Amino acid sequence: MLKDQVLWPVLVDQKPQYSKINQHLKADVCVVGAGFTGLSAAIHLAEAGYNVVVLEAAGVGSGGSGRNVGLVNAGTWAQPDELNKILGEYAGEKLSTALGNAPKLVFDTIDRFGIQAQDTRTGNLHMGHNKEGEADVDIRYEQLSRRGVDVEVLTGRKCHEYCGTTTIHKALLDKRAGTVNPYAYVTGLAKTAERLGVQIFEKSPVSGITKQGVQWCVQSDEYAVTADKVVIATNAYTEGEWTELLKTIYFVQYYQIASEPLNCEAGNRILPYKNGSWDTRLALSSIRRDKDGRLLLGTVGSYEGKSGLYQSWADLMKKKYFPDLGKVNWDYQWTGKFGFTTDHIMRIFEPAPGIVAATAFNGRGITTGTMMGKAFAQYLQDDDRKKLPLPFTTIAEKSVSFRNARSMFYDTGIALYHAGQCLRIIS
Repeated sequence: MLKDQVLWPVLVDQKPQYSKINQHLKADVCVVGAGFTGLSAAIHLAEAGYNVVVLEAAGVGSGGSGRNVGLVNAGTWAQPDELNKILGEYAGEKLSTALGNAPKLVFDTIDRFGIQAQDTRTGNLHMGHNKEGEADVDIRYEQLSRRGVDVEVLTGRKCHEYCGTTTIHKALLDKRAGTVNPYAYVTGLAKTAERLGVQIFEKSPVSGITKQGVQWCVQSDEYAVTADKVVIATNAYTEGEWTELLKTIYFVQYYQIASEPLNCEAGNRILPYKNGSWDTRLALSSIRRDKDGRLLLGTVGSYEGKSGLYQSWADLMKKKYFPDLGKVNWDYQWTGKFGFTTDHIMRIFEPAPGIVAATAFNGRGITTGTMMGKAFAQYLQDDDRKKLPLPFTTIAEKSVSFRNARSMFYDTGIALYHAGQCLRIIS
C-alpha cells in the first residue's frame, strides 16, 4: 500500500534524538537549523575549538535535508559560462570551483567521520531526453571539460547501458558526483557534531535574535543562547517573524515516489552502476535506486490534492523509460521544498556583524550546504571574506517580487504540464 511517508528514515536503523532546550546557555557560536549547512558549520567550528550550540525547530533532517533526492551533484543548475555572465568572470569561476569540489568534500566528510551514508561514488547522469536536451549535454560537456572537469558524453550502447533505458541516446556522466541517503548523511553529521562537543537541541524553534551588549541573544521559547556569532541555516524551512530571509527565495515543491524493492532482471538493468540521474525535461524527472534496489522517481510539483495525477505521472515515466519492467507497486511518496531563485544562484548574507545566513540552494542542498557550512565556519574565525565562495549581498537587493504568487503559479503550471504528459499532449 502506498504510504505518504519519506522513505529515507526507514532505511536508517539508529535515529538520533535530542532534547528541547531547557536552560539558558552561552556559546561562541549559535547555529540555527540542523540540516547540511548548520551541521557542517558546527562540525568545522568545533574542530577549530569553538563552543557551538545548534537549535533546530523540529528534528534533525526534518526539512529539506531529510527529504532530498540524495544526489551529490557539483556546480549549479546554471551552466558555468552563464554563471560568469551573471556574477562576473572572477566570482563565477570562484563559485564554480567551490561547488565543483563540493562532492569530494561530502565524500571526504563521510570517510573522515565514518558516516554510514549509504553512498555511491560512480558519478551522476544528465540525460538528454530530446534533441534540445542532447544539445544542452554537449554545451555542458564543452564548458566543463574546458575547465578540466572529469566528464564524459555517453552515446549509443554505452549510454543505454548506464541509463538502463534505450529511450535516452545521449547523457553527460559527471564522475565527481554520486548519491547518498540524505537522512543517513544529515543524521551522521549530527552524531559527528555531538561527538565533537556540539550541543544540539530539537523542538527548539527560534523566535528572535537580538543584540545584547557585544553579543547576540538567540531566543527559543523561554530560554536563550547568548553567543558571539550566529549562523542562520534554515533556508526554505525558515519559520517565524524574526528574519526576512524568506523574501529572497520562492518555494518550489519536489515530489518523489519509491517502488517496492526490485529484484528482477529488468529492474537490475536500471542504472546498473548505481548512478543518480535526471533528464532535461521542462519539469525534470529524477531517477535513482536506493540501497535495497527500489526505483525512485521524482519531479517538481506537489501532490497535495493531486495524488492521482502524480501516480499517473510516475506510471507514465516508468513505462516510457523502462517498458520491460511491467507493473510495479509503489511503496512511498512524499514532497519537500527548496528555495529557488530566477537565476539559479545561491545567496549569502551578513545581516549584521557576527550573523551570517545562506539561502537559495536551488535543489543542490547536499553539496552546497556542506560546502557553505565549512565556508561560514572559516569566515567566522577571522572575518576573511576571501574564504567565502561568493560575495555577501543584502536582503533588499535580492528580494523576490511576488514570491508567494510565483510559488503558486509555478505549482499550478507544473501540475498542468504533468497532466499534459499523462494525456500524451507533452512528450
